[in-house]
Amino acid sequence: MLYSIGEMAKLLSLPASTLRYYDQEGLLPGLTRSPGGTRMFTETDYKALMVIDCLKQSGLSIKEIKAFMELAAGGDETIGDRLALFRGRKAALEAQIEELQETLALLSYKCWYYETAQAAGTEDAVQNLPPDQVPEAHRAAMARLEVRRLAEEEAGK
Repeated sequence: MLYSIGEMAKLLSLPASTLRYYDQEGLLPGLTRSPGGTRMFTETDYKALMVIDCLKQSGLSIKEIKAFMELAAGGDETIGDRLALFRGRKAALEAQIEELQETLALLSYKCWYYETAQAAGTEDAVQNLPPDQVPEAHRAAMARLEVRRLAEEEAGK
């Protein structure tokens, strides 16, 4: 089955202009065109576009994605290279997710901190709370802040 650019854009939740750009950048070298020159997409193109979107979301540039697509066109001889690329992106995303989880934990702690201070009418109510009076879900973030503060004080001496 063939899909028009509008149909494919809708399937992928991407603007048609993005699909045109991908085509212009050479990411879809085998793209079919109608006799009138209209881009027509196949199921294979859909799968390729899903991989392109995945790689884009993972942080690869268009140039890097094009290099991957060229590897893919190389057939079985490039399987190891493609596997290495995906393993690298996976590891990078796992590290990014870990960093984001730490950031989220700190934001959650600060929300609790300021909500508690606001309810009490003063930061004094929470500023020097012993760790056992801080909800367990926020203790690790509070401890990380304390370690950073102590390291900064030590470095400033």
